[in-house]
Amino acid sequence: MWQTLSTNLLWESRWYGLRQDRVRTASGHEFDYTIVDHPGAAWVVPVTTDNRLALVWHYRYPVDDWCYEVPAGGISPGLAPEEVARRELLEEIGGTAADLRYVGRFYTSNGISNEVAYVYLASGVELGESHREPTELMEVRLVSVAEALTMAREGEIADGPSALAVLWCEPLLQACVHQRPG
Repeated sequence: MWQTLSTNLLWESRWYGLRQDRVRTASGHEFDYTIVDHPGAAWVVPVTTDNRLALVWHYRYPVDDWCYEVPAGGISPGLAPEEVARRELLEEIGGTAADLRYVGRFYTSNGISNEVAYVYLASGVELGESHREPTELMEVRLVSVAEALTMAREGEIADGPSALAVLWCEPLLQACVHQRPG
C-alpha cells in the first residue's frame, strides 16, 4: 500500500535499530516515518512439574519499576524463535521444559516498530540455576495458574506482551491444572 522511497539507518545497537524511511502513500502523499527496527523476540509461559507458573519479578530501568513478566528475549541472528524461548527459559529461571508448544505471534507495537512476539507454552518445567545477564535484576516467583490469569486480567502483570502471552495460553494452562503433577 505504501512505497518505500529511501531508508536511512539513524542508530543501531545489538538489540535493535532506529531507521527513518521516506514513504509515499497510495494517494501520493510523501513523508518520513521513523521505525524501531527489531529482529523479534520470544516469550515463554513456563509451567512447572507441579503445575505452577514461573514468573520473573524484573526491575525495568526505562519505567523505574518492578514488573511481573514471563521469560523473554530478543531473537539473535541464526536462531529460530523456539531456540530463543528455550535459551531464555534457561537463562532467566534456570528452566528446562519437557515440552515446548508454539501458541502464536503478534506485533508488540505496530505503530512504531516491526517487532514480532512469538509466544510459547513450556510444560513440565524443571527449575535449576539461572544464567542471567549482568544487567538483569530479577527473581523467580511461582504462582498458581489461577493467580497468574488473575494477575494478567487485572493489570498486575503490567508488561503487555507477558500479560497477553499468559492470556493466550489460558486454555492450555487450564488443561495443565486438570492433569496430575509430575
